[in-house]
Amino acid sequence: MRKTILSLIGCLPMLLNAQESNLPCRVNDPEILQALHHDDPVLLSDMAAAEAELEAWTAQFSEGTRSTYVVPVVFHIIHNNGDENISNEQVFDAMRILNEDFNKQNPDWPNVRPEFLNLVANIDIEFRLARKDPNGNCTNGITRTVSTLTYSGESDMKALIQWPRNKYLNVWVCANAAGAGGYTLTPGSVAIFSGEDGIVMNQSYVGSIGTGSVSRSRALTHEVGHWINLEHTWGGSNTPGLASNCSTDDGVSDTPNTIGWTVCTLSGTTCSSLDNVENYMDYSYCSKMFTTGQRTRMIAALTSGVAQRNQLTTANNLTATGVNQPLALCAVFFTASNRVICAGGSVTFEDASYNLVTSRNWSFNGGNPATSTDADPTIMYPNAGTFAVSLTASDGGSSLTNNQVAYITVLPVPGGNVPIMEGFETVAGLNGPEWFTVNTNADNTFGTTSVASYSGSKSVRIVNTAAMSGRMDELISTTYDMSAATGIVVTFRYAFAKRTNADDDALRFYISNNCGDTWSLRKILRGSTNLTTGGVVTSSFIPTSASQWGYTEVTNISSTSHVPNFRIKFEFESNGGNNLYLDDININGGPVGVDELVAEGNGVIVIPNPASDRADVLVIMDQAGTPRVDIMDLSGRVLRQVRTGVLPAGTQRVTLPLVGLASGTYALRIQHAHSTRVVRFVVQ
Repeated sequence: MRKTILSLIGCLPMLLNAQESNLPCRVNDPEILQALHHDDPVLLSDMAAAEAELEAWTAQFSEGTRSTYVVPVVFHIIHNNGDENISNEQVFDAMRILNEDFNKQNPDWPNVRPEFLNLVANIDIEFRLARKDPNGNCTNGITRTVSTLTYSGESDMKALIQWPRNKYLNVWVCANAAGAGGYTLTPGSVAIFSGEDGIVMNQSYVGSIGTGSVSRSRALTHEVGHWINLEHTWGGSNTPGLASNCSTDDGVSDTPNTIGWTVCTLSGTTCSSLDNVENYMDYSYCSKMFTTGQRTRMIAALTSGVAQRNQLTTANNLTATGVNQPLALCAVFFTASNRVICAGGSVTFEDASYNLVTSRNWSFNGGNPATSTDADPTIMYPNAGTFAVSLTASDGGSSLTNNQVAYITVLPVPGGNVPIMEGFETVAGLNGPEWFTVNTNADNTFGTTSVASYSGSKSVRIVNTAAMSGRMDELISTTYDMSAATGIVVTFRYAFAKRTNADDDALRFYISNNCGDTWSLRKILRGSTNLTTGGVVTSSFIPTSASQWGYTEVTNISSTSHVPNFRIKFEFESNGGNNLYLDDININGGPVGVDELVAEGNGVIVIPNPASDRADVLVIMDQAGTPRVDIMDLSGRVLRQVRTGVLPAGTQRVTLPLVGLASGTYALRIQHAHSTRVVRFVVQ
């Protein structure tokens, strides 16, 4: 037998059929191995010693009385809110298939070729989802972590969350398993690298439902085989089909030498004997068996101290992880299809309690119906407001209740009247009812701030750090009534700086004409082009002058948005840049054009007029420059001077801060290029 030391089993290209592309296998990947040992002679020696210890243990292993070994398992779903966020049901399905395969309960095993039928082994290993986490708290054995590292599936992703390897088999599910269908480390190679121990699976190779498929559903079986020290049937290499594979071995006496297969050729005799093509450790897509010799090798590894495998199945650990206890209700949780809706809309709730629920009672404040006993009820909310939801679940012996106050927000229809001038001066927070944030990464997100503003004393900021690269954050408005609009114009101020010239963060602006059920992209500002207003700043960016603020208008909004439940959304995608600020978000239901300004006689108009705490002035600039803008009382006394910065030629918009002005009539004076223009306006 030729052993491959320090083997990284990056497995399962899962060769399926001619229509499906194959993912590569990453056995002995030099880059990953190098990242582990860095050619350190001490580490290399320790790894070789662990491998030798396990092989010596396996060579002398005698099982004695057969018994069923129980292994606690935890699935870590690492996702970025995409398809990789697989359902609990898909995990349960994968566990079902895994246990069938390891306990000779898979319905296809009797179809194994007669020459190998007497070798089909019951491995007698049962895998159970953990019911207690490392702190002794109730769990269903599934964790969920939002991270863009799901797209790499490598060591830094594992470091996000891992439960102790001497208590659990860790299985990470992600969008990209380092380019493989799944991969793991054998016990000998991972013995001194506990943080690497476990199995990484591409989400489409988990189970037979959801994003999985029947043809790929044995991938986890294959990976678990590697995790407890099985090699491929042709040996330790990653390349099936080579004639030289006939001279290598997998360390198991009853698996015939083979070059390895990528198709299901049941009559193959590549090394002068019939090949065991239907073995789980081959690359054919007709696997349905382990052999008796493979069972012995796996049980030997599971009872060895190498990589602490022998601690997993002890009675104390089964108690600590809760897998030897009867199923019982231990936690009540629920989710909602949408927590912010419009009046008249519906929400579907899902009971996510674990681990045993026999009955349930829901209570929906403000909902119709107001109660339910269904597992997944759909509730309609006729009126605007913020409402509580309560769920009491029972397992037949005990009951638990989860009461969530202010869980559902129902927005008014019709929404707020336009024009809207939002400077965040009176906004207490961004968790409703005026504005909402979506922060799936649970890190920095949009928040009100007084450290900088274009006008007034407050704005909205997202503190953007390098660690947030690739992450998305959203700022979403309440509803606005645009049903009487003749046209819609949205304007806003923004400030942003890059940390390096290469940064290319993005700010996207969306609209919705159906209360946020769907969104339409209307504008993109990018750090590499038009988003950056503050240059390159390596410290935390704070705009200190009007010149560090940008201004944009969104006018490509059609009449299909003339609805009573219009909403807007800002989406910020981090890509290494600095902080972002938003201020003076204005929404008008009827755009003011040049003709209307000229009709005013002096090219100046204040909107709205009358105003309250804020207004905008639209002014025709004959040439670029910095106008002086004064708010005066009717005696001509200057009350406030408005900063504008340099304005380009053409129709421009300037926000007027009116907070603190008493109700009455005022004059607005604009001086520029030897001309003075004055217009009156009213503050209510």
